[in-house]
Amino acid sequence: MGNIDNYKILGKDLAVSIGLSLILLLILSMVLSLTNVSEGIMGISIIFISSFSVLVGAFLASKKIKEKGIVFGSILGLTYMLVLYLTSGILNGNFGVTLNVLYMFIGGIIGGAIGGILGVNLK
Repeated sequence: MGNIDNYKILGKDLAVSIGLSLILLLILSMVLSLTNVSEGIMGISIIFISSFSVLVGAFLASKKIKEKGIVFGSILGLTYMLVLYLTSGILNGNFGVTLNVLYMFIGGIIGGAIGGILGVNLK
């Protein structure tokens, strides 16, 4: 499989990751609005949802690519976080770098790497 095909796969599974995140964030917002759950869990929940979504996308991509799972998974995670950061910055008019932004990027890359490793190695 050529490099161009690998990046097409990554693009498609990046879209899967983003779609999964949107669904999970919608569920989180409904839970927060319909229950007495503290909004204080929002930050860690968003990091978890993002990392999990990247893990799933990286798993799917690496399952198809069949090699270099940690590399392609990390690329997917980094790309996901860049898309999220740029979208958030545009919508909020703020491209500040905070500790939470750093945690998001680290979580995305680690989630992608783990998903990539699992995708290549699980039969």
